[in-house]
Amino acid sequence: MDGGGAQYNPRTVEEVFRDFKGRRAGMIRALTTDVEDFYQQCDPEKENLCLYGFPSEQWEVNLPAEEVPPELPEPALGINFARDGMQEKDWLALVAVHSDAWLLAVAFYFGARFGFDKSDSRKRLFNMINDLPTIYEVVTGTGKKQVKVEKSSVSNHSSTKSKPKRGSESQARYFKPIHQQQPKEEEEGLDEEEDEDEHGETLCGACGENYASDEFWICCDICEKWFHGKCVKITPARAEHIKQYKCPSCSNKRSRP
Repeated sequence: MDGGGAQYNPRTVEEVFRDFKGRRAGMIRALTTDVEDFYQQCDPEKENLCLYGFPSEQWEVNLPAEEVPPELPEPALGINFARDGMQEKDWLALVAVHSDAWLLAVAFYFGARFGFDKSDSRKRLFNMINDLPTIYEVVTGTGKKQVKVEKSSVSNHSSTKSKPKRGSESQARYFKPIHQQQPKEEEEGLDEEEDEDEHGETLCGACGENYASDEFWICCDICEKWFHGKCVKITPARAEHIKQYKCPSCSNKRSRP
C-alpha cells in the first residue's frame, strides 16, 4: 500500500493542497457518513490495519506498506485493535486525530521532496491547510462553532428546540439555495443576508466545508449537525416529506446493538 503516492506526485503548493483536501475528504467520509462500513472493516481479529485517504476523495482500510521505508509516510498502525476496547465516539476521535497527523505528514513530505521554500511556499501551504477544520474537529463537532444557528422561536409550542426558518415545524430543518426559495415580502428580505452571515461559520458534518447560500443543507435532529444535501444524498424534494431527519452516523448508532 502506498497511499496513492506511486502514481501521484504533486509538485506545487496548489497541487499539494488539492491532494490534502482529497485525502481529508475521503477520511472524513469514512468516519462520518460511511462510519458503519468503516466500523465493520476494522475487525480487531484482523492484522494491523491503517485508514488511508486518497486524492480521489475515497478511503480504504488496509494493511500497511510492505516496503521499508514506504513511498509515503504511513497512517497510524493497528487502529482496529482499540475498536472494541473504547467507547465508539472516543475511538473515532482517536482515529481522527491520528488521521490529521498523517495528512500533515504527507503534505509536508511532498513539500520537502520538491523543495518548497520555507519562507513562502511552506508557510502558504500551512496557512491553506490551517483554514480548514481538522478531521478531529469535524468528527467530534468541536470545529468553529459547529452548532445549530437558527434563531430562537418566539412561541415555543411546548418545544425546546429553535424554530426552523425553512419548511414547517413538523418537518426536518433545512435550507434551500436562495434561488429556489419562494419570494418574500420586503420586510423579510433582509433575512437572507442574516442567514448567510449566521451560517457562514457552520460546517458540514460530512465533508467539513462551510455553509454557502447556493447549496441545499439539512440538519440532523439527533446530533444537530448540518450537512450538505449532496453529502448525505438528500434532495430538497425529499426533505419536504421528512418529519425527523437522522444523519447516517446517528442512524447507524441507533441500529447497532
